[in-house]
Amino acid sequence: MPNWSVYIIQCDDGSLYTGISTDVERRFRQHLMQKGAKYFRSRQPRQLVFVEVGHDRGSASRREALIKKMTRTEKLDFIAASHLG
Repeated sequence: MPNWSVYIIQCDDGSLYTGISTDVERRFRQHLMQKGAKYFRSRQPRQLVFVEVGHDRGSASRREALIKKMTRTEKLDFIAASHLG
């Protein structure tokens, strides 16, 4: 069932965090309260900059892995292109 989403969060230090969830808004709130990924122990989530919906668990994980392999510049271009379409 395609109810998984891939998301990217921009942090206060400018870094980009990529993750997957069935409820992105809930997951973002968890990250804000530092109850999510260990990544946010040393940085503060600032804003959700990308969300892609309609995945099953497997395709969301594959898409997440693909995005995580991108350079920072590639991620920023990817985010910008998603806002144009």
